[in-house]
Amino acid sequence: MGYRIPVHMNGTFIYEIVMETGFDGLKEELKKLNLGDRKVCIVTDSNVAPLYLEEVETIVSACCKRAEHFIFPAGEENKNLDTVRSLYETLILKQFDRHDCLLALGGGVVGDLCGYGAATYLRGISFIQVPTTLLSQVDSSIGGKTGVDFDSYKNMVGAFHMPKLVYSNIAALKTLSEEQFSSGMGEIIKHGLIKDASYYQWLMDHASEIRNRDLTVLSQMVLVSNQIKRDVVEKDPTEQGERALLNLGHTLGHAIEKLSDFRLVHGHCVGLGCIAAMAISVNRGMVREEELPRLLTVMKQFGMPVTVSGLSPENIVLTTRSDKKMDSGTIRFILLEQIGNACTCKTVTETEMAEGLRQILA
Repeated sequence: MGYRIPVHMNGTFIYEIVMETGFDGLKEELKKLNLGDRKVCIVTDSNVAPLYLEEVETIVSACCKRAEHFIFPAGEENKNLDTVRSLYETLILKQFDRHDCLLALGGGVVGDLCGYGAATYLRGISFIQVPTTLLSQVDSSIGGKTGVDFDSYKNMVGAFHMPKLVYSNIAALKTLSEEQFSSGMGEIIKHGLIKDASYYQWLMDHASEIRNRDLTVLSQMVLVSNQIKRDVVEKDPTEQGERALLNLGHTLGHAIEKLSDFRLVHGHCVGLGCIAAMAISVNRGMVREEELPRLLTVMKQFGMPVTVSGLSPENIVLTTRSDKKMDSGTIRFILLEQIGNACTCKTVTETEMAEGLRQILA
């Protein structure tokens, strides 16, 4: 049984998030977009292409004037302007115009890069998200944030550009490695921490089914995380206020990700950042002390790391100074007032960050 969630902006319907356990419903959803006289370029990477490109391209070809594809080497290290340049060249050579469309088939790297390409090619063309990883299905495909890394600075170049459709095949989660699956859990746990204490508890209560990738439970989990992110994005589409709460764990997480040369996956770094943010919240007396070991237990349940080695708190803190969430020289740091209730704070000191980081540095 599938789910669908409408997404609005300023009260106007923009697109739907559609969740199914296969690609069988994709053709019908694409037909609703009236692509019959348009070209569609499927953007994917070298990991996803062997799994799903042929099936999806067959479906897309039946719904549009002509289907093309662009495949780039998998990995965060390729989410950069050089790859975007190659995408532009492909679109120009294939004579794509502003009425044509891109389709992102893959994880967060593919979605972010494809979305940025769509936002900037000919000053903006339509695009569709078909996320295939847990992290992209619950987080990066939703809300119109697009971007690429610049000289290893995470998502430093980007744009807000809403998709025309998000179509998530929940069954694709069965093919993920344990590392990629647990990476997605980092964003999911974050959703519970910032907005829904009962969902946070639900994740613990259903840990076994989630680890075993029970499709019924996974569908429910993706649905709730999508609803949480949709609700936040609708209130604040361009991150002027409440949407910043989705950045819990990201300021320190991005710094850890950069200093590890992206050897650590994004969701794990976010999880580590959430632990440090929780520690700061505890130290400030905002959250009860017992919530910190509880969070460590939750993350261990899903195979997520709770420590990182080879980094110093000083270097991590220094790296946060180049974070794109800086505001007039001050970091907008996200803390927890209680489980399910986060807040933005501009008074977190570097000393507090360093103290929080000691919780995760082996």
